Amino acid sequence: MAHHTVTDSADPRLNDYLRLTDVALRRVREPADGLYIAESLTILGRALDAGHTPRSVLTSRKWLPALDRLLAEKNAQETDVLVAHDTVIESVTGFAVHRGTLASMHRPEPSPPMSILEGAKRLVILEDIVDHTNVGALFRSVAGVGADAVWVSERCADPYYRRSIRVSMGTVFQVPWARIGHVWDMAATLQAAGWETAALALTDTALDIDTFSRDLPERLALVLGTEGDGLQAASIVAADHVVKIPMRNGVDSLNVAAAGAVAMWALRY
Repeated sequence: MAHHTVTDSADPRLNDYLRLTDVALRRVREPADGLYIAESLTILGRALDAGHTPRSVLTSRKWLPALDRLLAEKNAQETDVLVAHDTVIESVTGFAVHRGTLASMHRPEPSPPMSILEGAKRLVILEDIVDHTNVGALFRSVAGVGADAVWVSERCADPYYRRSIRVSMGTVFQVPWARIGHVWDMAATLQAAGWETAALALTDTALDIDTFSRDLPERLALVLGTEGDGLQAASIVAADHVVKIPMRNGVDSLNVAAAGAVAMWALRY
């Protein structure tokens, strides 16, 4: 595999890794350029297992033997490896890289929403969840608890943003997902395909989730809303069911990532 020593932070080969702490820049640039950043050897390995292709990998010399072994194991020896001193990497990225590597990865082609539901029984829909940590945590719950696919609304945070990937421990690469428009517009499409939807929301008519879980439909989509305001009213109206997690001690709700994990477990098949 090709190793390229980089000594200057202005080297154009480092452009993919510039200013990774600038959330607004990355949110615009990564989808536009068809790239995402995989951070750590573990996450890079999971991305390669999912069939994703690296454009380059940035690492320091101390991590080079482990990286070479990983690329050889995954038959990715043709990858360009940029080797730089820690101070150069930090000056480019804006933070100290403690996890071995950063990889600039080509994004896979987006999937049509209905195409990822073949054979699925549980779908999780994320409406306008803007925190990358919550998105990453929810994908990890989907992978671990056992939902089959995820839809994210047009205003939902990017599952392939670096922090989302890291929090998910790379499980975003295991879970089929697609981006949709308005949730309420897709409810009828799901119903026509034999799905029922359950909105997780605090309404006067919401069923306790343990009661709802006693007689579950075969194919169920769980709809989770944004931090703070929760689901939009139109999405609640469009849902077949509205459910809530019973709470104690005057607490009205959980963080959306925690609530999603509890609900996925309660509604598992």
